Amino acid sequence: MTGADVLLLALGAVAVGAGVLVVTTKHLVRAGLYLVVCLGALAGDFLVLSAELVAWVQVLIYVGAVVVLLLFAVMLTRAPIGASDDLDRPGWPAALIGGGAGLGLTVLLVDAYRWSTVALPRAGTAERLGEQIFQSWVLPFEVLSVLLLSALVGAVVLSRPDIGRPGPGAGPAAERPGVDVKTGGRR
Repeated sequence: MTGADVLLLALGAVAVGAGVLVVTTKHLVRAGLYLVVCLGALAGDFLVLSAELVAWVQVLIYVGAVVVLLLFAVMLTRAPIGASDDLDRPGWPAALIGGGAGLGLTVLLVDAYRWSTVALPRAGTAERLGEQIFQSWVLPFEVLSVLLLSALVGAVVLSRPDIGRPGPGAGPAAERPGVDVKTGGRR
């Protein structure tokens, strides 16, 4: 076992541990910060595997943008920052489903590949990656950007109580120009 293998396993253990903390904590903000640790450990795994571009994209997009967007959405919607009682649900159904899914995927993977070797594609270059992203994957990236933008706008709208609600004393008479709301007559 080489040093790279040990580092890969250690970063994988950190990612799995932080992932477990994300789904088991009762603090919403702490869950977001544990998600940063999990995604950072995955970026470290990509660095160990010599996929530097994917690692830095992971850091920039997921750690730098998505988690920050998540934390801003939590703050803008005035979600509870501390421990929340409604997040206290029994964990055994999730553990049962997750364990069953993991066992099923392991059995499927072992059955599909046994001990055969898989030929790896030729090493990627930035040129090939750019061609794939900007030819085949442009539409999913644009859809994702529109989705994230609409989520941010929705969080802003939900956080502002004055948007979409009539002010005090507003009624049908207030909508007509030149009508006094209190007396109902002309101004």
